[in-house]
Amino acid sequence: MVQTRKCPECGSSKLFFDEVKSELVCSKCGLIVEDNPVDTTHELRAFDKTEKRSRGGSPLSMQKFDKGLTTNVGEISDIYKLSSNDQTKKYLRIRQWQERVSTSIERNLRQAMIELRKVASFLDLPNVVKEEAARIYNFVLQRGLVRGRSMESVIASCIYAACRSYNIPRTLDEISNSSEVERKEIGRTYRFIIRRIGLKLIPSSSKDYISRFASALHLSPKVQQKALEILDRKEVLDLTSGRGPAGISAAALYIAALLNDEKRTQREVADIAGITEVTIRNRYKEILEKLKIEEGSFLKEEKK
Repeated sequence: MVQTRKCPECGSSKLFFDEVKSELVCSKCGLIVEDNPVDTTHELRAFDKTEKRSRGGSPLSMQKFDKGLTTNVGEISDIYKLSSNDQTKKYLRIRQWQERVSTSIERNLRQAMIELRKVASFLDLPNVVKEEAARIYNFVLQRGLVRGRSMESVIASCIYAACRSYNIPRTLDEISNSSEVERKEIGRTYRFIIRRIGLKLIPSSSKDYISRFASALHLSPKVQQKALEILDRKEVLDLTSGRGPAGISAAALYIAALLNDEKRTQREVADIAGITEVTIRNRYKEILEKLKIEEGSFLKEEKK
C-alpha cells in the first residue's frame, strides 16, 4: 500500500500496485494513477535455487573504453554463424556503422585498453592497479597529453604510476620488457605525465621488493627478516640516494641468504631482480663496506 501519494480524481490515499499489469490503481474509484512506472530497485535474479539472488549486469570498469555501458552488435565470429546470408550482411553492416559513429577518443581508448590488459597480464598485476592505470590514462587522454607520444609508452607509464600509487613494486625494466618500450622512453613519459597532472607519489623503497624477490628465490622468512634488518641499518640507508632500490634490495637479500646458509648465486638473484650481475656485485660490496664487514670473514666471493 502506497500512503505517500493520493488519487488525483477522488483524493483517496488508498492506492495499490498491480504487479501483473504494472499499474498503480486507486482502490476507491478504480482510477489508474500510473502505468509502467520506472523500477528503481536492484535487479536481483538467480538461475537456480541453489544460487544467491544477486544484481544483474557487470560492474562498471575503467578498463573498458565505454566503462561497460554500451552494447556491441557482436563478434565477427558470431555473426558469421548466422544461418542466413542476408542476416549476416545486415549485422556486418550494422557493426560497421557502429564503429564509424564512434569518436576518436573512443577508438583510442579501445586500442589502449587492449594494450593495458596485455601488459598487466605479463606483470601479473591485481585488478585494482589495472583500474587505476586505466583511470590515469583516461585523465591524460582527455587533456590531450597523449598527442605526440606513442600509445604504448603512455600506457606503460600509467601502469608504472599505478604500481607506485598502490605501493606494488615493479621496476622500469620489468615494464619495459612487458610492453616492448625502451626504459628511457617510459621514464621520460612518466615524469612528463606526473608533472602535468600534478600526481604526487612516494618514492619506492628497497624494502618493497624484499618479499617478492624472496618468494621467487624460494627463501625462508628468516632470510627475509635478515634482509630487512640490513636495510634498516643507518649505514645502508645512506646508499639509497642515487641508486636503484631494486639493486640495493637484491644485494641485501643476497647477503642475508649467505648469512643464513641458503646460498643463491648472483646470477639467480640478478635474473629475479631484473638487473645485471655487475649491479648486484657493486651494491653487495658497498653494503659490506658500509657495515664494516670483511668479505672473507663470513663468506667467500663467488668464482665466475
